[in-house]
Amino acid sequence: MSVIKLTDLDLKGKRVLIRSDLNVPVKDGKVTSDARISASLPTFNHCLKAGAKVMVMSHLGRPTEGEYSEENSLKPVADDLSKKLGKPVRLVKDWVEGGFDVAAGELVLLENVRFNKGEKKNVEETAKKYAKLCDVFVMDAFGTAHRAQGSTYGVAQFAPVACAGLLLTAELEALTKALLDPKRPMVAIVGGSKVSTKLTVLESLSEKVDQLVVGGGIANTFLAADGKKIGKSLAETDLIPTAKSLMAKMKKRNAKIPIAVDVVVGKKFDANEKAVLKDAGNVADDDMIFDIGPKSAQELADIIMQAGTVVWNGPVGVFEFDQFGAGTKKIAEAIANTRAFTLAGGGDTIAAIQKYNIYDKVSYISTAGGAFLEFLEGKKLPAVDILEQRAKK
Repeated sequence: MSVIKLTDLDLKGKRVLIRSDLNVPVKDGKVTSDARISASLPTFNHCLKAGAKVMVMSHLGRPTEGEYSEENSLKPVADDLSKKLGKPVRLVKDWVEGGFDVAAGELVLLENVRFNKGEKKNVEETAKKYAKLCDVFVMDAFGTAHRAQGSTYGVAQFAPVACAGLLLTAELEALTKALLDPKRPMVAIVGGSKVSTKLTVLESLSEKVDQLVVGGGIANTFLAADGKKIGKSLAETDLIPTAKSLMAKMKKRNAKIPIAVDVVVGKKFDANEKAVLKDAGNVADDDMIFDIGPKSAQELADIIMQAGTVVWNGPVGVFEFDQFGAGTKKIAEAIANTRAFTLAGGGDTIAAIQKYNIYDKVSYISTAGGAFLEFLEGKKLPAVDILEQRAKK
């Protein structure tokens, strides 16, 4: 990636505007999961230490553009940040036109960018106002790098200098290592409810990986494509031909999509539903598949243990209910114990990593969902693209 890195710049006394991804869950005015805030701290601390005047912007939730709403205010994030930094963090409410001062070595949080008119559609006038506030713009929100918005793309066009923050740099290096120059064999685990939402990812990965493990509702579509009965399980029957062609494509180059040999079923989606283990060929018409069975889980664990690179996006069962979580737990344990370079991303995946307590055992955990998937697809991320363009100027 040929971008200017934050660490290459002299920031002393400079006005530094950082686009972070501080879109965290908030309940009753308190941050309930601070993973994204913690991931952003190295960039903040680097700028503060260098004596910069630091302004941080982020979105939170999906407010109506141009309207302030208490529930989407970054106030709880400012409170959390101030505890982490050990000093007060001011929340600046109306900041687009400027008119506020920041001292060298101070960090202020700018209120939710999505309250600003012109943010989402990247209106030039709005982006230019953002750019006017700073000497250096730092893009550090990989989670929104796939969106060309005012605070992710437009500001980078017009700011005097546009560079990549520490988190964005680390994300790009980890993804590049895993996808562009992977140690073989390469395994991708793609879970989720629908093939349709992950189809382009599956198609792109089917050309790169040695084993493509599918999980969740996606796996049910592949089971059906393999001629197995899936009862009332979540699946997309119209995509069975697509699943068949992906399996054939992989087979042709001596790669494969492992199909479950045993499954765990229930009659309804419920936290108290009884889990029943069955061979994959014995699913009844009123059964719903909620997890893979122990034989299938062991086969996947063996694949992971022999891998050189593992990319994980999505659980392989309804792990929120413990009785349907054994498959995802087994995969998490294998990822924790393999010697492979492991890269995980996406909200559900991070929830599984936290549940099975393997956070410090994964080589790299991406903070992003959508951008992570688009990178896997081989797409150019707009916010990275503009940083590369600016680096050439």
